[in-house]
Order: sequence, then structure tokens, then C-alpha cells
Amino acid sequence: MATVPVYCICRLPYDVTQFMIECDACKDWFHGSCVGVDEDDAPDIDIYHCPNCEKTHGKSTLKKKKNWSKHDTGQSTDIKAVQNGSQVFIKELRSRTFPSADDVVVKLSGSQLSMDYLEENGFNEPILVQKKDGLGMSMPAPTFYISDVENYVGPDVGVDVVDVTKQTDSKMKLKEFVDYYYSTNRKKVLNVINLEFSDTRMNSIVESPQIVRRLSWVENYWPDDALLGKPKVTKYCLICVKDSYTDFHIECGGASVWYHVLKGEKIFFLIKPTSANLSLYERWTSSSNHSEMFFADQVDKCYKCTLKQGQTLFIPSGWINAILTPVDCLAFSGHFVHNLSVEMQMRAYEIEKRLKVKTLTPFPNFETACWYVGRHLLERFKGLHKANKQPAPYLVHGAKIINGAFRAWTKKQALLEHEDELPENMKPSQLIKDLAKEIRLSEVFVFDFVPLSQKDYTEAKPEVKSRNSKVKKKGGSAAGILDLLQASKQVGGIDYSANSQPPASPSTQEAIQGMLSMANLSSSDSLQQPWSNSQSKNNSQSRSNSHSTQASKKAGGGATGGGSNNSKRPTKRLPKKPRKSSSIESLDYDDDQDHMDACFKDSDYVYPSLESEEDNPVFKSRSKKRKSSDDTPYSPTARVGPSVPRQERPARDGARVASIETGLAAAAAKLSHQVRKLDTQMNNGG
Repeated sequence: MATVPVYCICRLPYDVTQFMIECDACKDWFHGSCVGVDEDDAPDIDIYHCPNCEKTHGKSTLKKKKNWSKHDTGQSTDIKAVQNGSQVFIKELRSRTFPSADDVVVKLSGSQLSMDYLEENGFNEPILVQKKDGLGMSMPAPTFYISDVENYVGPDVGVDVVDVTKQTDSKMKLKEFVDYYYSTNRKKVLNVINLEFSDTRMNSIVESPQIVRRLSWVENYWPDDALLGKPKVTKYCLICVKDSYTDFHIECGGASVWYHVLKGEKIFFLIKPTSANLSLYERWTSSSNHSEMFFADQVDKCYKCTLKQGQTLFIPSGWINAILTPVDCLAFSGHFVHNLSVEMQMRAYEIEKRLKVKTLTPFPNFETACWYVGRHLLERFKGLHKANKQPAPYLVHGAKIINGAFRAWTKKQALLEHEDELPENMKPSQLIKDLAKEIRLSEVFVFDFVPLSQKDYTEAKPEVKSRNSKVKKKGGSAAGILDLLQASKQVGGIDYSANSQPPASPSTQEAIQGMLSMANLSSSDSLQQPWSNSQSKNNSQSRSNSHSTQASKKAGGGATGGGSNNSKRPTKRLPKKPRKSSSIESLDYDDDQDHMDACFKDSDYVYPSLESEEDNPVFKSRSKKRKSSDDTPYSPTARVGPSVPRQERPARDGARVASIETGLAAAAAKLSHQVRKLDTQMNNGG
């Protein structure tokens, strides 16, 4: 009969439930409880000697670790590093002081937190609501506790449990964790942070805040019949014991998150998602010893926010946060992505992909959600434009970010990586094209050619009539003329301000001014102001255009085509193609390029995209291939006669180009006719 192997100084068989450690000298195995070695300390041991082997081989030795801090000189020490989440770490964290979150957290009542408030003020700072009244949120009664969670969810449901000291996770049945929670002797600090219960009985007694349900992409735009099921990220139950700690992180997919404390208390350490802080976060996360570095020491400010029982906290997209549980706590939370923070969500998602983050609370199929949102925005914009209304600025900005991401994801070299998240029956190329068109329609001038203000864009305001809803570009709208003027300024470096020299003859100036006067604009207003819905961007671009124009004059001797013999001919510049980049920050469309695309251009001239209803078009581009002829092509440098001294000629007032002047005059006349026709139609309709 075979004998069962025995181990340790107790000489007992192997027990899978007990921690054991091997002696590096005798190679025997020992129970940690028998030789005084705690399981949490075992990873720090370099060479272990059992009590018997210590007599001949010496005592066990620990691993040497570097202890880096923000103010280190770069020299390593033999001092054991403090592990984030350890008892020593928690004790130090409790004793530290941090700037109050009152500087960054907005305090509102439940009724004040509305869609109108967020559209007007944005959702860029955390929001604290003292009481759940007015939030449209359902929570269990105050008597609800951990045993009730087990009853509603099921005792045999598997949950991910975090060992706070090690910052590692393992699987456990909910019943086993509940037994641990109620035990009087907790040897470890364990917590549950990702118990998503939307498909359990507990779903019926917990409802997320109404504002979250109104904003959530998953709740509003994900089809119920989609092959890919909705991401389960809307309802989490958090069961955390005293001294639980979750290290600094950004929610996956750049999601915003809400927390409600039913029992106990939580402390949040909040860091703004500035560009500098996000770069530091990415570097910290990539470090091999980041679990030994407190990230808050690397940034300028980390704010402390205490969330007490009955309070609700909303954390915006991108905010870097850590969480300490000072007392046993039962809380509920949920993640949501939305239209108010598209740019930050996309930026956080890019960081997440670069870091290849593995987390217990992922946001699955984030790209699929974006495709559904893109399709929704397309239909929404179409409906608004049909009703002569304009979408809100944040929707247009978000659509541009999303459509830029679509272009990056569908590039040939990237498609293989992203095609699995493309929804069924989705035509990406057509969606990208159609959405880009609606975005451009949302950024042009309104009916009277006055640039839209923020208030004019709001969908809840009275009807705003768009010029493009009445006169399409393809039919020869005034947008083509303005495109011409904008593009001409780009190509020629021409400045139409009052202080500059007229670029062409008086007749051309009169034609241009006539067209603009019909649109209630002056030439300086229309051409000095870039087409953008961001006021700060307008100011910076105007200054940039002004400096560029002045530099062009110095280098080229002015914008006119003629002048004295000493003047140099200005160098003609072709419009620059938009820079291709996978970075989300560069996904915004180039507004000037959009207007250039509406015009035909060759190396010398820019032509408006007008399509005449007559047989002969108003403008004809020069043919690049000359027809065969016996006549020798004219060359301005060819000598056709004897050299004679050049005769003195008076300087011309301006360079006249007959075809351009004729075209502008014809276009002005056509525009005048269209405006009168529209006015007549509108008067008859009224």
C-alpha cells in the first residue's frame, strides 16, 4: 500500500487550502503557519531557509528593491519599498493631507442636475449631490445589506475578488465572499468592485440616475436586436471592507462614472485630466514598479473628496482617480459614455489601447458603440437640417471626432484590427461620407450669412434657417462664391483688410462687394474670420492669418499682379493637404480645406464650384494639354525681334484678369437673381 507523502515540521500531508513555502537548502516544503511566514510576505523573500537549515546556511534573505519617489536623486537603496494597498501604505495615506475637492467639485441638488444644465455648463468637473431626491434614482431601503445582495444575485455566482495588499484578483463564489465579510477574523483585505447585476433580480430594485439614462450611448443608441449584446456596464455593486484601496486609474473607454453610497463611506483622490497629467499617468502605468509609487506624488494637485452615506458622486470622463474605503461600505455605481465628452473619451480609449490595460471593469465593444452613435448623429443632423435647424455645437464637435476615428479605423492597414467591432449591416464608407456632409452643413453660415453663435445652435431655440437648406452648393449657391474668396486668400496670400492694397481692378472689387453686401457682410468680415464654431480658435487663427499675410507681402512684394519694374511677382502657393495622423487630436477637419474642396483649382487660379444652368459654364479651366497648332506657343521670355531698350510705362492700378472679372460679375448677377427669387417664394409662402 502506497504511503502518502508528508511535509513540514508537522509531518502532515499536503493540504491545498494551506500556504506552503519551499526551503532553498533542503528542498522540503513547509506550511507558512508552522514556520512563521505570512503568505503576503513570501514574494519579498529572495532565498528562504527553514528553521533547521538556518543553523548551517544562515537566515533567509529578502529581495532588494528600489524605492523611487518624486524627489529621488536617482540612487537606489536597500530599503524595502512600500506596496500600494499594504497596511503601511494605508496608514500613511490616512495621515496625509490633500487639497480639498471643494475647489473642483460642483455641488448641486438632484433637480438641478439636468440636461439643460449640462448642455450649458458642460460636464468637465465632478458633481456631488448630497441627497438622492430629484435624481430619478431608485435604491434599496437603508436596511438592505450584504446578505440581501447574496439573496438577490445568487450565492453561487462567481465574482472577482481583489486582494488589496497585493493588488491582484482571484475568483470566488459570492457566498464565500459573504462568509468572509461577516467573519470576525479577516486575515486579508478583500473587496468586490465589478459585480455587474443588470441581468439579476437585483436589477429591479436599483435604478441609475435619470440623467445617466438620458446621456448613455448604450441605453439610447444600441439596438436591442444587435448581434453583439449591449455592454454590461450600467449597474455595479461594490462590497468593500475597511482599508480597501483601488489604485489610480481612468475608466475604460473614457467612461464617466456615478457612485452612490448606501452604507459606509468612500474617499476619492481626484486628478484633473490635463495633457500633462495624462502623459504622466501613461508613463506611470507603463512603469514596472508603478505599484510601489503613489501617483499623486507626480502631479501638481490631487484633490480629496469624501463621499458619505446617502450621497452621489458623478466623475467626468478622463479624470484619474483612486478610492480608499475607511469603513465597511456597500455602494452602487455605473459607467456611461455620452455625447458631452466625446473627445476625452476617445483620447482615454487611445491611451488604454497603447497601454493594453487589463481591468476588472472593461468597456467591451467601445468602437461598436461609436458606430451606432455615428449612425444616430447622421439621422439626427439630417432631421434638423430638414427642419431648418442646427445641432448643438458639442454634437457637431463630437461628430467630427467620431468620424475622424471612423476614418482611422477603416484604413487598409488598420481594418484588420478593428473590423470585429464593426456592426452588422453597416456601410462604413457611406456613413463616413454622409456624416462629413452633414457636419459641413452644420458649420456654414445661416440664411442671412451671419455666423452662428452658441445660442443660435441650441436645438431648443426658435427655428434657425440655414442657407444650405434653401440653396444647395451644387446649384450654384453663394457658398461657392464665399468658397472662392476664402480659397483665393489661401492660394494667393491676399489680405482683404481695409489697410491692404486692392488685389484687382475696381470692377472686380465692386462685383465682390456687391455679392457680399447682398449677404449683409463686408469683404473684411467674411474673409478675415475663419469658419469655426470655436471663438478661441477664431481669435488665434485670425492672428495667424494676419501674420502670414504680412510675411507674404514682405517676401512677395505685395499681392498685386503688376506694379513697377522693381516689384517681384508673388509666389503662388498651393493649398496644403490635411495632415494624416492616427492621433485623435488631429482628427478635426480642416475648415479651410473643406472650402478649398468646394472649388476647382489648378496651379495658378481657384475657381468657384458653380454649375451654370446654361449650356456654356461661366468658368472654364485652362486646358493643360494644348491642341496641336502650327502657331508657336507664346513665350513671354522669347526674343522675337532685335533687342531694344525697354520703354518706360506707367504703373498699372491693378492686375486685371478678364476671365475672373467676367466670372465674378456673372456670379454676382446670378446670386442676386437667386436671392430675389427666394425672397419672392418666402413672401408668397407667408
